[in-house]
Amino acid sequence: MTAAVRVAGRYEVRRPLGHGAMAVVDLAHDADLDRPVALKRLAENLARDDDRRRRFVREARLAARLTHPNVVRVYDVGEDDGRPFIAMEYVDGETLADLVDHGGPLLPEEAVTLGIQAARALAAAHDAGLVHRDVKPQNLLIRRDGVLKLGDFGVAFGPEGTRLTLVGTVLGTAAYLAPEQARGEEVTAAADIYGLGAVLYELLTGRPPRTVSSLGELGNRSSYAVPDVQMQVRGLPSGLAEIVMSCLAFEPDQRPASAAAVARQLAAVSADAPALPLSDDPAQRATEILAPRDRESASRRRISKLASAGVLAACALAVGVLTAVLTDGGSGTPRARVEPHIASVPLGANAAAQARNLAVWLRRYSRG
Repeated sequence: MTAAVRVAGRYEVRRPLGHGAMAVVDLAHDADLDRPVALKRLAENLARDDDRRRRFVREARLAARLTHPNVVRVYDVGEDDGRPFIAMEYVDGETLADLVDHGGPLLPEEAVTLGIQAARALAAAHDAGLVHRDVKPQNLLIRRDGVLKLGDFGVAFGPEGTRLTLVGTVLGTAAYLAPEQARGEEVTAAADIYGLGAVLYELLTGRPPRTVSSLGELGNRSSYAVPDVQMQVRGLPSGLAEIVMSCLAFEPDQRPASAAAVARQLAAVSADAPALPLSDDPAQRATEILAPRDRESASRRRISKLASAGVLAACALAVGVLTAVLTDGGSGTPRARVEPHIASVPLGANAAAQARNLAVWLRRYSRG
């Protein structure tokens, strides 16, 4: 019998729950607190990638800031044998993607109940200044008792808009990406509202609002023409159809003002919707809640630019000095005696090192 794998001496791995390009998720038992957890670990082949590690840990920190009944809770974050992990609340159930795959389209009242919970989760995230940016059925889990949970903040606050690098991931997620997000423009909480509309559309029709077969179609306006959901579902209340289509508006400022507003609108169209407490509309519209860029990455880019600028300036100065070395004080008259050999500038490991090497070279050959 194979011995159970233990992570950080505390989490006993029981069975796989899922895996993706960046991470694997297992059901594990927390021996210290005697409870099941979902243990997410960075893929082994990425464990030495500093940038991936930072993003992985950032996901845990972002999610840990939220405590809401419709958001998956983060219990612990750490590292085991050089591989970072996140211990999260285990949701005993299935994703909305699985729900539709197995059972087909939902009844309008069922979609409304789930939509309200998803909107409440997003409202809590937006109130905390977080933009999820990956709202799709695969990231919405429903427990066996009907409670919905929003998980996976892995691309929230992603650097430079949504720069998804895996083509399969991009195309698989494209149906839920807001137009401005697909074009790499500034992303706000309104992008999450678009994703929520796409999820509702799929719950009601059994298919996503759009499909994309090539990267070239991602930001194409014509590819965002969505068939009216009321024409796709017989007997769908017109009020519900209007909510879904308004969430899917091409322009961010034409979508509902907030996720909390969507929750209230959904509750109003169905007498069967649960009486759930909803937060007041936030002072900011969804279009005013920005998804910040990765500050550390931005800082590194600024340093690199400054160092590169220093190299260019030093190169320009080097040309001038070399001319002065080979001529008489810049007068244009060749010197009678020229150094028999001028060494080339040693290569540096990076832009900053190259700038230092140039400085040394200048001091050496600008004498006398």
